[in-house]
Amino acid sequence: MGEHCTTDRPTPAGQTPTGEITKFNDIEVYITKPADYPHSPSKLLLLLTGGTGVHSTNNQLQADKYAGEGFLVVMPDQFAGDPAPTTTTSTGPAEQHPSIIEQVKLGVANVAKSFTIDMWLARHTPEKVLPILHRVITSVKEEFADAVANGGGIYAVGYCFGAKYVLLLGADLHADVAHGQRAPESDAEEGTLRQGPQIKCGAIAHGTQIMQQDMADVTVPMCVVAVEDDPLFPDRVRNEGLEAMKAKKLEHEFRVYPDVPHGFAVLGDYADGGIVEKQGQAFQQMLGWLKAH
Repeated sequence: MGEHCTTDRPTPAGQTPTGEITKFNDIEVYITKPADYPHSPSKLLLLLTGGTGVHSTNNQLQADKYAGEGFLVVMPDQFAGDPAPTTTTSTGPAEQHPSIIEQVKLGVANVAKSFTIDMWLARHTPEKVLPILHRVITSVKEEFADAVANGGGIYAVGYCFGAKYVLLLGADLHADVAHGQRAPESDAEEGTLRQGPQIKCGAIAHGTQIMQQDMADVTVPMCVVAVEDDPLFPDRVRNEGLEAMKAKKLEHEFRVYPDVPHGFAVLGDYADGGIVEKQGQAFQQMLGWLKAH
């Protein structure tokens, strides 16, 4: 995972979250609703974050944006109170010409940071995350049955780390994989029961740890926002996944954004106006996809 998955950009000036954090099935969730709900019908949207997690102000504001467009948004803590260890707020660009000593210090710090992130990722595998999401989905179907019924199912969006799990929730998987009892990439026994998708449709932005098979297994309409030359979502994986979707005639939409960093679609302030503009375009792409389905 990259820095943009574990570090928040500065929060846009004058914006504060409007939702609240509560618990479903002992799991923290951030819930934000349209202003006229429940007097007007809404649709249920599950929002899965990057490593900064449910307490990130930017993630909460991102959820609020969808609520402002008519969705009842549930954003769960996928990490059981353990967000990415380097979670912080970036204050701006790095120094352009650091000294030799500063370069050495930076190199050592980056190695340590990479090791720490690897250890964190090892604690948050599909076997750990999927059961959390299933518990939240079970609660959501009871608590907000009206919104689930109004939308004909659950919608989902995922950013960075969360993107992979939108794909998994939108897939036809072996039941033991779906409930976290086996890794998605491991071999299944013959005759193993399968479980259909848990969402109606999905939209993802600059995913991480995605494998071609994750995309090939998807059975619901899927929108993909990608970054050009993104090592965290390599062209080979993206293109093979796209071909798999085309082969099964799955309804999908792909758009690759140039000249933006991984993580650009998550709400946050950038000095580069071009990035801010494309951030807005990515939101409209994902929102348009959800509303069309």
